[in-house]
Amino acid sequence: MSRRVLAVDDSATVRSSLKLVLQKAGYEPVLAADGEEALFRVQESREKFHLIITDLNMPKMNGIELIKTVRLLPGYRFTPILMLTTESQAEKKMEGKKAGATGWIVKPFTPGQLISVIQKILR
Repeated sequence: MSRRVLAVDDSATVRSSLKLVLQKAGYEPVLAADGEEALFRVQESREKFHLIITDLNMPKMNGIELIKTVRLLPGYRFTPILMLTTESQAEKKMEGKKAGATGWIVKPFTPGQLISVIQKILR
């Protein structure tokens, strides 16, 4: 059974590279272009996601708002959520942590770096 990963980013390029990296590593990626679409995917999915990877700055609903909302959903209180963003300031990281982010990866990322972090989190 492959693990389902929801990848959320407003950049089509980032989404397609995440999809490629995740598929190569044996994960089942589901993509969303913003927080609202991601929330819809989480709520409409019959199977739970094992991990959510989200950008911080997105239209409609940003990554912090998405994390806060997902954390309130049944079954998602402890689901790992990775922030994948160009932001690297300590305040932003603290804000993400407070909202419930499990980890933080700064863009640009290497496929190896991303998969290594995912494997640690999903152990």
